Amino acid sequence: MNISFSPMRRDDSLTLSRRGDILTINGEAFDFSGIPEGATLPREAVDCDWLASDVVRIDGDLHLALILPHGANAPRETLFPDPVTITEDGPVDLPANSIEENAA
Repeated sequence: MNISFSPMRRDDSLTLSRRGDILTINGEAFDFSGIPEGATLPREAVDCDWLASDVVRIDGDLHLALILPHGANAPRETLFPDPVTITEDGPVDLPANSIEENAA
């Protein structure tokens, strides 16, 4: 599964986990196993506010983009995130939402 991100200033958070072709976003499972090779599932057909693109299967892998929320003090890797390729099931590591400031 290949996920790219579209950073957006938001006060909420994102959690992801994968099991096969099922992507769980903030506790809600989205099963993309029905997408055949070369097919595209339009973003509008998926009831998910986090999805920022169509979902496409290319060479057996799913490709999609998600909104990546970040705080006002987000680190560079969150503002300019690299795409991730997920090959194993389980939680997906995401860039930090914000840099914690030390109290003076």
